[in-house]
Amino acid sequence: MANSTIDQEREFEELVDPYRRELLAHCYRMLGSVHDAEDLVQETYIRAWRSYEGFEGRSSLRTWLYKIATNVCLTAIEQRGRRPMPTGLGGPSGEPERPVVASEEVPWLEPAPDSMIGADPADPAAIVAARESTRLAFVAALQHLPARQRVTLILRDVLKWKAAEVAELFGTSTASVNSALQRARAQLEESSPERDHLVEPTDPGQRDLLERYAKAFEDADIDGLVELFKEDAVWEMPPFPEWFVGPEHIARLIKSQCGPEPATFRVVPTGANGQPAFALYKCGDDGVYRPYQLQVLDITPGGVQHASVFFDTSLFPVFGLPETV
Repeated sequence: MANSTIDQEREFEELVDPYRRELLAHCYRMLGSVHDAEDLVQETYIRAWRSYEGFEGRSSLRTWLYKIATNVCLTAIEQRGRRPMPTGLGGPSGEPERPVVASEEVPWLEPAPDSMIGADPADPAAIVAARESTRLAFVAALQHLPARQRVTLILRDVLKWKAAEVAELFGTSTASVNSALQRARAQLEESSPERDHLVEPTDPGQRDLLERYAKAFEDADIDGLVELFKEDAVWEMPPFPEWFVGPEHIARLIKSQCGPEPATFRVVPTGANGQPAFALYKCGDDGVYRPYQLQVLDITPGGVQHASVFFDTSLFPVFGLPETV
């Protein structure tokens, strides 16, 4: 009996393990937290194992796992609420020199490493689809939707489920599903303003811009840095609710709040949400560079359009980043 159970466990693990990354991406879209996503995928697998003997194959294993994960996420949303970005809470600040105050009580949206939620590198089409459906702007916009609408939009528009499949999951009608999808799409358009076409990660112009961006931070060349921003560029930085628009305000903010000197920062490139990102390390009094912030950028042909700057250094291990550089 024991050997039979062990064999069944091994069989279960071999069957479900290939879906781990896409389930992580699914839970991340739903909750906006990479930490929560890891916990919820683990809970999904625990529930799936408990009911594995009753799985009769009426649907595919993948669909069955997604149904379990979705119900786990719905429960989590009810308990934890939504995760906003500063731009989703109010208007921009016009006082860059005014000290910013962290709102630690807000459960802020978190970025997710490409290594965790990216698609199979061997499938270019899947990579493009995964990148579009995990961009920070998209995940942030999802947070404005009620839980059922959020699920409906993700299942229908991202995972391409049929309306009848979503209706079966919710125990409702296809007409109800289609109505929820229409409302979700309309609200998503309102909360996610249209942006310029983003540059692909392989674009040579983007690589040059990113190299100049990193060098400007390390050299404390703030004037050179803001030349890389578009005129309507946005800078936001959880857990601080203030956010700023335009190169002038961004420059004044960095100069007044950070006051960097050359060699204050070391910059390490990484990738988050299918977008270019940088980990910044700040030099301490002992000369050691320690985690300071994680920046996720939107790059367009005209320059940097949006900088999402996260001060949660607990994200560094999640991204596989070193403790010091």
